[in-house]
Amino acid sequence: MIDHTSLLDEPKFIDMYNIVYIDEKWFYMSKNTEKYYLLPVEEDPLRQCQSSHYIGKVMFLVAMGCPKFDNEGNEIFSGKVGVWPFVTREPALRISVNREVGTLVMKPITSVNRDINRKWLIEKVIPKIQSCWPREELGSAIFIQQDNARSHVDPNDEDIIRVGTQNGFNIRLMCQPANSPDLNILDLGFFSAIQSLQQKVRANSVDELIEAVKKSFDEYPTKKVEYVWLTLQLCMREILKVEGSNRYKIPDVNKARLDREGLLPTQIVCDPIVIQNVRNQLQL
Repeated sequence: MIDHTSLLDEPKFIDMYNIVYIDEKWFYMSKNTEKYYLLPVEEDPLRQCQSSHYIGKVMFLVAMGCPKFDNEGNEIFSGKVGVWPFVTREPALRISVNREVGTLVMKPITSVNRDINRKWLIEKVIPKIQSCWPREELGSAIFIQQDNARSHVDPNDEDIIRVGTQNGFNIRLMCQPANSPDLNILDLGFFSAIQSLQQKVRANSVDELIEAVKKSFDEYPTKKVEYVWLTLQLCMREILKVEGSNRYKIPDVNKARLDREGLLPTQIVCDPIVIQNVRNQLQL
């Protein structure tokens, strides 16, 4: 992730504009416990569920790239590639007040295996990248980074390579370092922010939960997406300082203030001595 052209002068990370992070997360219709602030005359909110052990939930696949802006600060690419629920439509087996027998009903997929992941990548993620990616970067390598879960697709999967190289694109799959949640922007802060927005909306069905998550994803500010990418580079710098250990704290550089002052960097600079020490340790 270090820009090799900067090694001799001022080492810094690459801009990462050609990387898309993907990951899965469960979103729940409600939490086991919630805190409310009420006036003395207000009644306690009514919360109903068939069982607190089986709260409705849906797993989502999220894809996020790095936002791009022009020299005047105008947004070129939001970085928000897409969010897709792992659901299927099945015919209702029984009649109810809401539907007839045989009506297609949205059902969550509770076990996501490699075949399902491959299908979502081929039918949803890669086509969406191809449709929203800046046209001037057509032909350059685009990397989709996933974690090392057993259900994820092999980077050398023939179907992924075939679909990723269609229409003049060069989309590849890669895995992030093992046991490194801070090296995925979705785990680093995006998921928690989206979940906070989603939990402000009361969802009483799978369809309403899906709508709430998608709405929260669309409304998440592009500037905050940019801040998370900057935090990723700061974490990588700290990892280099401790030579790969996890004994570090995520640094806070007050990104909002730097942004207001026009000083927000897009590439974090590293100490040349730290870089050389790491290169010596890796015998590069």
